[in-house]
Amino acid sequence: MNKELIIRTGSSAVDFALLKDGKLIELNKEEDDSNFAVGDIFLAKVRKTVPGLNAGFVNVGYTKDAFLHYHDLGPQVLSLLKFIKRVSTGKLKDYSLKDFPLEKDIDKDGSIADVLKSNQSLLVQVVKEPISTKGPRISSELSLPGRYIVLVPFSNRVSVSQKIESKEEKDRLKRLVKSIKPKGFGIIVRTVAEGRKVAELDNDLQNLMSRWTGMCKKLYKAPHPSKVLGELNRASSILRDVFNDSFTSICVDDETLYTQIKDYVSEIAPKKESIVKLYDSNIPIFEKFGIERQIKTTFGRTVSMNKGAYLVIEHTEAMHVIDVNSGNRSNKSKNQEDTALEVNLISATEIARQLRLRDMGGIIVVDFIDMNKAENRKALYDHLKEEMSDDRAKHKILPPSKFGLVQITRQRVRPEMNIKTREENPNKTGEEIEAPIVLVNRINQDLEKLLKKDYKKITLSAHPFIAAFLTKGFPSPRSKWFFDHKRWVKIVPRDAYTYLEYHFHDNDGEEIQ
Repeated sequence: MNKELIIRTGSSAVDFALLKDGKLIELNKEEDDSNFAVGDIFLAKVRKTVPGLNAGFVNVGYTKDAFLHYHDLGPQVLSLLKFIKRVSTGKLKDYSLKDFPLEKDIDKDGSIADVLKSNQSLLVQVVKEPISTKGPRISSELSLPGRYIVLVPFSNRVSVSQKIESKEEKDRLKRLVKSIKPKGFGIIVRTVAEGRKVAELDNDLQNLMSRWTGMCKKLYKAPHPSKVLGELNRASSILRDVFNDSFTSICVDDETLYTQIKDYVSEIAPKKESIVKLYDSNIPIFEKFGIERQIKTTFGRTVSMNKGAYLVIEHTEAMHVIDVNSGNRSNKSKNQEDTALEVNLISATEIARQLRLRDMGGIIVVDFIDMNKAENRKALYDHLKEEMSDDRAKHKILPPSKFGLVQITRQRVRPEMNIKTREENPNKTGEEIEAPIVLVNRINQDLEKLLKKDYKKITLSAHPFIAAFLTKGFPSPRSKWFFDHKRWVKIVPRDAYTYLEYHFHDNDGEEIQ
């Protein structure tokens, strides 16, 4: 399996495309004016508390106040409040917490009015970016994520990722972390720490302690609100969270960013430093790696898959609905149940990819093709769980209901990636149509079906622009058809056709439906 990270820079944004065996599975965009990224820590002021919601509204500098629920305060919020007060007035200059007396934990069923007051200073961390009409969702239970560990101030807990299955390895990591853990801080050991030595964990810990100290220095006489600790840039945070030994290439088209990423990779994985490459070509980087084509064919309302099946994805205010269609898929050697299972398994793989790619969150309802056999429904459920196991967002999948519906909840921490793929119809003003590249894909699919049938000769008639695209260059799309199917397709440009019109004809000149 090849994993590649392709990074494209622009004047106002940086795009990150994660490819798995050449297929786009994740797309992120970092804009210059993104002031409220997940993980940012702000020194803010409590605007007001609302006992009816058991929550408070906090001014973090966004147009709408951020929402802070009582359960997001964290058990040690009283210690945090005391720490902020003493540091911001200059009375406390030692930020290590080793001699800082911790307050008792707050009651887990208490009221927010007993803990917070209006105009009170508070350190908060963004856990959900502003989405739609809502302000950011925040927490005052701070955490500083590193490569191998997460540092949690005002805690003494040591916990290990549940994804590490070996009990011996969990015990080893817990023992190592306890030997280096500073007083007053808790530590969560991440999955990627599996098999790592104490020196690597300690190096990560020291980096996080430096970030904590740097943040605390900013608190003295700091204005309200102000960002006191920014999350790493998106490239570094993506590398920190997804980078592993399976990565084969990181390609970036900007020299400054290339240097930053190379330095970061040399720090976290020195042996992999050579996979970071600077892209230098006249062809845009997303064109070169086929990403632009995949974006055009993937982000529309209808998503085509192999073997004729396709998905229809609809978005409502409360949920997303995905409909699975077999299209004109037919296989006489199999019965209807086997065909339904085959299409459903192909669709489950594509749906797992689409959820990550579009960063769809909230409630997702999938209408798979009905299957009568319980073992087939279980096979589909297990396959979908396996395909989504790589998804970093927290999610839960329910087994198929008696109506064949599968319900998924997926954590949403930033706005959904929404890319417009439809373009203005050149044949009709004011109307939108699918991108021309989607048309070429549809010609490919139609042709594959016809070539499997016993036609001695196939002629494709199309608009001159489309005909030229299919025949020019080497290898041209027509040459590829010949190499793949050992059949030559005659292409005839037709001036009378509209831009997106095409038809297939047989040996007698009759149109093939």
